Amino acid sequence: MKHIAIALLCLSLLSACSDWIFRIDVPQGNFLDQKDVDKLRVEMTKEQVRFVLGNPVVEDSFNDDTWYYYYEMKRGMSKRGEDVKKQLILSFDDNKLADIDGDFTKPEEFDEPLT
Repeated sequence: MKHIAIALLCLSLLSACSDWIFRIDVPQGNFLDQKDVDKLRVEMTKEQVRFVLGNPVVEDSFNDDTWYYYYEMKRGMSKRGEDVKKQLILSFDDNKLADIDGDFTKPEEFDEPLT
């Protein structure tokens, strides 16, 4: 009985140490900020969009006119904040930006083409 009590005490003490393990934050995908999305304008070429946002995480294999920008941040044990998931979906028509959708607000000037 004494050995079982000691074993249970050791197990409970060791399980308390599990909160001391440091786990890093894991970012994946393209980090985009609203100020980056605000630079987008209708009729921008794919090259111009790549210059502003970088390469998309996914280009649709069956539809070359749809690009997906996805960002996910899984927080480690420190939990300095909540997990973050954001996506931006760009639609092109004739190699020109036609529409944006996702977790970002469409810029007010989006419908004004660049001159």
